[in-house]
Amino acid sequence: MRLIFNAFPLFVVPVVIYSLIALAANGDPITLAWGGEILTEKGSPMMAVLGERFLVIPMIGGTAEWLLTKGDALLFLSVICLFMEILKSTSTRTASIMNHGFSMVVFIICLVAFLLHPNFATSVFFLITIMALLDVLAGVVVTIIAARRDFALGEGLGG
Repeated sequence: MRLIFNAFPLFVVPVVIYSLIALAANGDPITLAWGGEILTEKGSPMMAVLGERFLVIPMIGGTAEWLLTKGDALLFLSVICLFMEILKSTSTRTASIMNHGFSMVVFIICLVAFLLHPNFATSVFFLITIMALLDVLAGVVVTIIAARRDFALGEGLGG
């Protein structure tokens, strides 16, 4: 079971959550406006869902509230998963190498979904896709550095 956990990229969790929401949200492109200015008339239907209120916390000063949208919450979850993935990448075991391969698959799926499906053409999913790329790059770099260190340490002990 532990091998499966180590080989399974945690970054799948926010991608699957976003995908479930995106596949359930159908509709025509929406017009996005800010401050009376139309930004685009072909916005993703997901923008309406991602902009919904998730959590509101009144600030101590009493004059402002902190609004967390569903898109913000999903990005927060993604950052936490990215941090956990980078921690897991410090291992040079076989499961870690499998994890990097699966992480590459997750990134490719994210990239294809972002480019081809209108519900995935949002800034939130773009940032999730970039985090998936960083997961792949950071994981490989950290593993290579850790392996070089282990190799160099092994040479020092043996000779």
